[in-house]
Amino acid sequence: MTSVEEPPRSAGRVRDAARTRAEILDVATQEFARAGYDGARVDEIAARTRTTKRMIYYYFGGKEQLFTAALERAYGAIREAERQLDVEHLDPVAAIRRLAEVTFDHHERHPDFIRLVSIENIHGAEHIAASGKLDRIGSPALEVIRRILAAGQESGLFTADVDAVDLHAVISSFCFFRVANRHTFGVLFGRNLVDPGQREHYRTMLGDMVIAYLTADRAAG
Repeated sequence: MTSVEEPPRSAGRVRDAARTRAEILDVATQEFARAGYDGARVDEIAARTRTTKRMIYYYFGGKEQLFTAALERAYGAIREAERQLDVEHLDPVAAIRRLAEVTFDHHERHPDFIRLVSIENIHGAEHIAASGKLDRIGSPALEVIRRILAAGQESGLFTADVDAVDLHAVISSFCFFRVANRHTFGVLFGRNLVDPGQREHYRTMLGDMVIAYLTADRAAG
């Protein structure tokens, strides 16, 4: 692909680069989530923003890089929520429940994130693997989980010897399934997993399941 030079700037209208990038990413996230990677069109994204296709290529380089940037920002949002998590003042049981609630709340508020991750899995995580940012972003939640698990085991509250990544997967899987599979689950079982009236039920149930596992009496089995 030939390089795209920065378009000349009008003296009367200098666009803010950060705002332009953010606007493009907002629309690109919606378009990729709606149509998938293969179905999304840069022309459509340009038409829905206050910019041009040429400007999109200038900022991002192409469709593949644009999708990767959308993924990076989406993952960055959940990682920022994890970084802001303050559970140091809570006992281990309350802390692990709070951690589960943060994931529950984030996934519910960001259905486009769920769709982007689903699409990336269809593509074998090739964009994540090639990203210079996502392979370093990790998960701040893992260190928090490790500290909570250690405190819980030291105090005798947690009896299970659980790996932090495994526990992270358990919490994420419920939160992800609830949003990603809401339509098929609703048709098959006649139950709306994202019914606002049932929100606290599912939010509490997630915490209860995780805590029950961590505090189960293994000797009784």
